[in-house]
Amino acid sequence: MATKWNLDPTHSEITFKVRHMMISNVKGAFNAFSAEIEAEDDSFKNAKVSASVDTASVDTNNADRDAHLKSADFFNAEQFPTITFESTGLADDITGNLTINGITKPIELEVEFGGINVDPWGNTKAGFTFEGKIKRGDFGLNWNAALETGGVLVSDDVKIAGELQFVKA
Repeated sequence: MATKWNLDPTHSEITFKVRHMMISNVKGAFNAFSAEIEAEDDSFKNAKVSASVDTASVDTNNADRDAHLKSADFFNAEQFPTITFESTGLADDITGNLTINGITKPIELEVEFGGINVDPWGNTKAGFTFEGKIKRGDFGLNWNAALETGGVLVSDDVKIAGELQFVKA
């Protein structure tokens, strides 16, 4: 029988980083998301992972940029309010289907299992770190601007990362 693990959002984060003007990185995060794991045992091998991210919760510490990211130029948060992930395999890495803007593509992320521990209130917790890279153009996030000096304003490569803590149900 599978055990369910629910995300502990107060001890979790999902972040991204994208090259801006080909000279530096701009970082951002999503402030509202959920995830769950169904696992046969505490090794989490072949566990099923699902996650949902509220696109309107994008936060780059700049209100104008956040509004642009929520617009139809990028996430189109009004029409596509969630980004979803459903795993297809979990071992040393996790593979799965990522859906952004209604477009689903397979991805692979590096995962580090941090272990299991019991908090002071008796809750059993498990921690994971993930990172990877996607091409935003694969998901219809094509807005850009050419620079006079060559190159583009926003790179196609987006680095994604997360620190996730789950509590055993």
